[in-house]
Amino acid sequence: MKSIFITVIFLSIAFLVTVGNFIIVNNSEDVHEEKKYKEINGIIKKGDTLFDIFKKYKLDIGELFKLREASADIHRLRELYPGQPYKIVIDRNNQVNAFTYWIDDDNILTITRTESGFNAEKIQVDYERRILHIGGLIKDNLIFSMGEENLLLALELSDIFAWDIDFTTDLRNDDTFKIVVEGFYLDGKFKRYGDILSAEFINNGETYRAYRFEHNGRADYYDSEGKSLRKAFLKAPLSFRYISSGFSIRRFHPILKIYRPHLGVDYAAPTGTPVSTVGDGTVFFAGYKRQNGKIVAIKHVNGYRTYYGHLSKIQKGIRKGVKVKQGQVIGYVGATGLATGPHLDYRIKVNNRFVNPLMLKLPRGRPVPKKLMSEFTNFKNKMDTRLASITPSIFALAEKGID
Repeated sequence: MKSIFITVIFLSIAFLVTVGNFIIVNNSEDVHEEKKYKEINGIIKKGDTLFDIFKKYKLDIGELFKLREASADIHRLRELYPGQPYKIVIDRNNQVNAFTYWIDDDNILTITRTESGFNAEKIQVDYERRILHIGGLIKDNLIFSMGEENLLLALELSDIFAWDIDFTTDLRNDDTFKIVVEGFYLDGKFKRYGDILSAEFINNGETYRAYRFEHNGRADYYDSEGKSLRKAFLKAPLSFRYISSGFSIRRFHPILKIYRPHLGVDYAAPTGTPVSTVGDGTVFFAGYKRQNGKIVAIKHVNGYRTYYGHLSKIQKGIRKGVKVKQGQVIGYVGATGLATGPHLDYRIKVNNRFVNPLMLKLPRGRPVPKKLMSEFTNFKNKMDTRLASITPSIFALAEKGID
């Protein structure tokens, strides 16, 4: 009986494998020498290269070249980005046993030593998906109200409602927001937000709602009636401090000291503030034009043209004939031409006639197809139940299950 007990203990030890300091066993009779491994963990800093890291820890540069060769078709090791974590596992002889690098939030590069050399693969991070409910009150501005750590979520929320709310000038203290959003967790810890599934924003007493609905392989945001929130033009081409001069048929010019039409809107903003095109189109002029200074002019569909004047600088690559996308930066605020201070002179022409940009009602994108309205309504009703459960006081986050 005693011999059986000893045999069982021996076999148990023979198959023992631990991580870090571990015992490798070929079979129940031959026990190999214990191998000790050391981990080097770090975060890529600005300007870091893997060559620098290898030199710092006195690792074999020859092995670095082998790692690069192994991963060449998967991810180039020269493409390391600040803030991304890495891990190097080395043995007692300072030889690299494994290298791990987080390419981005969703993918990890792993390179491991094998009998024939190094083997590389890209592994997709297996997150746990949860549905989060978030609510809050506006105090000063959206980013301040949500916190710097939620900057990307705040920007996504502002993008969704960008066609109806100007988040620079329209917000009021005690406006409220509610968000139903995906949350991705790893080992039980929150890592990042996913897509906003639905949102509600009450601005100056008016309620706006958005629902993310996917069809034909493309997702977009729609209002309660299934109408697209996306419009032909953004509400404003930049983040501005205030409107210094509005659209007028007869305005007194501060420099020329005469009355003449001002067929646009002047947005006062610091020099260098990025200016974006309000809609898709083609540049038909980009350069210096007398009193307008540096100006970009864009032709859009259905007879629309937009003009962005007094720029300090035109974005590189913006020239006649170039196609631009809604929200793309085309230049920067300045005071070139006839201007008393830095501002953007923004104008819209419809069928060769200038119109007031602040009064223009623009068509929306395509609505949810009629054949999918029933599916959309079911989704909307579920989201409405979730939104109704959120009480916006201070910025608060609550998990509401996996769905």
